[in-house]
Amino acid sequence: MTQAVAPQNHQPDYAQLSAPEADALARGEHGNPFAILGPHPDGTGFLVRAFLPNALGVELVERESGRHLAHMEAGQIPGLFYARLDYQATYFFRIRWPSGVQETEDPYSFGTLLGDVDIYLINEGKHRQLGQCLGAQAMTIDGVQGVRFAVWAPNARRVSVVGNFNTWDGRRHPMRLRHGAGVWELFIPRVKPGDSYKYEILGQHGLLPLKADPVALATELPPCTASVVADPAPFEWHDDDWMAQRKERQSVHAPFSVYELHSTSWRRDGGDDGRILNWRELAEQLIPYIQEMGFTHIELLPVMEHPFSGSWGYQPLSQFAPTSRHGTPADFAAFVDACHQAHVGVILDWVPAHFPTDPHGLARFDGTALYEYEHPFEGFHQDWNTYIYNLGRNEVHGFMLSSALHWLKHFHIDGLRVDAVASMLYRDYSRKQGEWIPNKYGGRENLETIDFLRHLNDVVHEEAPGALMIAEESTAWPGVSKPTSEGGLGFSYKWNMGWMHDTLHYIERDPIYRRYDHHNMTFGMVYAYSERFVLPISHDEVVHGKGSLLNKMPGDNWQKFANLRAYLSFMWTHPGKKLLFMGSEIGQWREWSHDRELDWFLLQHQNHQGVQKLVADLNRLYRAEPMLHEHDCEPEGFQWLVGDDSANSVFAWLRFDSQKRPLLVVGNFTPVPRYDYRIGVPEGGQWLELFNSDSDIYGGSGVGNGGAVTADETSSHGQPASLDLKLPPLGVVILRPGTRPEH
Repeated sequence: MTQAVAPQNHQPDYAQLSAPEADALARGEHGNPFAILGPHPDGTGFLVRAFLPNALGVELVERESGRHLAHMEAGQIPGLFYARLDYQATYFFRIRWPSGVQETEDPYSFGTLLGDVDIYLINEGKHRQLGQCLGAQAMTIDGVQGVRFAVWAPNARRVSVVGNFNTWDGRRHPMRLRHGAGVWELFIPRVKPGDSYKYEILGQHGLLPLKADPVALATELPPCTASVVADPAPFEWHDDDWMAQRKERQSVHAPFSVYELHSTSWRRDGGDDGRILNWRELAEQLIPYIQEMGFTHIELLPVMEHPFSGSWGYQPLSQFAPTSRHGTPADFAAFVDACHQAHVGVILDWVPAHFPTDPHGLARFDGTALYEYEHPFEGFHQDWNTYIYNLGRNEVHGFMLSSALHWLKHFHIDGLRVDAVASMLYRDYSRKQGEWIPNKYGGRENLETIDFLRHLNDVVHEEAPGALMIAEESTAWPGVSKPTSEGGLGFSYKWNMGWMHDTLHYIERDPIYRRYDHHNMTFGMVYAYSERFVLPISHDEVVHGKGSLLNKMPGDNWQKFANLRAYLSFMWTHPGKKLLFMGSEIGQWREWSHDRELDWFLLQHQNHQGVQKLVADLNRLYRAEPMLHEHDCEPEGFQWLVGDDSANSVFAWLRFDSQKRPLLVVGNFTPVPRYDYRIGVPEGGQWLELFNSDSDIYGGSGVGNGGAVTADETSSHGQPASLDLKLPPLGVVILRPGTRPEH
């Protein structure tokens, strides 16, 4: 902190500002406050100026001794004070306000804050830890506790920090501009964690609405919109074992079964209209459930702070702050830590495609299209009424890259599911002819976004080993999950939207007509290994009038449950990793609503208990039998046996592990049992019936094969042996060679 000197008696006119400077200060338009405020040598000592609108008086006090140094004189405009000091002393202000006395150091007595390297990296879009550089950082400088604020606003004429510590008065704390990067900075002494703040920005054409901090680490509880100074205390992690084994656990050859959930509506304290659980309460209830159900991971709909609950988090404004609806950032870290200690991975939905137009957010942040494209044909999503990130701009590219790394490294997140990738890849996405701007080669591809995604995935794989990057990409873009070194986008997995649409179309049909849609269940295998796929039955399939997964099923009540059990069994035994949205595992009748918890009361009924038990058993089988997961993404793990029996709506296939051991899956998608149905198998002997979706323990009719079947030497389906099976109605059975276990 700059030292000043003790008082001399000089005429006050030495302290006078020029009329334009005084006027700019009074109107809150001075863009360089450090040039006139704080201590300045004047040839005979130091002149200290302070601008404290509405203050009644100010005293300079020596910091170490508490000795009075000077009463500051009133300057030429209301709120301007000055004093002269002639011997070196560090000082603080004792300010008399109408509401009382405040003691604080002079913000304008501190030198520059961010280093030249930080400024350079921000400017080049190469700073990978913006969450520790920009925003509000609680720290101690020269023995003084306070908060360093820094924000990127290159086209602003003036930026001030406003908050509950300065009565939201933009004249009190204007910031210093660091030229070259457009970053404004200011250290405000004695501001503390928990204080609320925003930025008041004077654009080229006037004052803007108060802006929340783009790099805020914490926020107020919506509908309030201010940013909050986060507690800087590091979180004490206890997940070393998980992190050390994560790369192996999340290998493409490992089981990966994801429970997708919306954190505020999974369960509430007191039912539908009850209180939202905080992160620690959610961990206490959710983790045992995930363990009981056998999922390897959870995937949270976006938890980045978002003003509108009805967006489910897909219109986030704080890309570095977990929503305050569940508590503090430390509470969120504790949630992730608890998941890891229970060997449950955590995936987050992350939204780099667009952001909402709320005036307190990123929209025209400094009065210009800073984070978004300027032209609406490039910068505005017509479908969602949101702005599109200009990822071709270095600083925006770096901002989003740093956001991804913040979640993966600071919060130990195990992977990001990247939302709406298709909308990012194409400049004409959901646009009519004449409503989009081609790239520099005249094409429809968004070249800067492609560069961003490739760079993002390379950096994540380098800096967060073992973390997964999963693309929601609904087109046939080639190489989404192919390494960037081979020309791909570099994602770990891609959601298989085609499989989802085709198989749901099939299962929604009345069984009598399914023979005409038989191909919808087999076509997925034509391209199953063109990408590394996740099979997603996500939140998007159970909202907006689409009906719950159970209600999509045709037939009477019994058939609906049987169809649901068969469909889930088909999904869990089909190549590809698994993702199921909450509520589907209990056979919820109602569509999901973000305003209420799941219909847990349904588990009083046997059919719903049966679906829940079936999903848990499928997960256990999927994890226990390497045939069902080792080659999820490789062709040597699958072989069709029956793919063309459309007349009976029967499908049969083999799954293999790395040792070529087989497992047989047979599905009958009509309500008619099939007796004496012969299926070829690669070896004779006894085959154990490991699973039957029609078992009475799941609420089925109990048609099956008595736990085991012996293969005879009759060749069939190109195999040397065969099984004579009973196929349950609307059922799937799973068998493998082996001996019946002793009981």
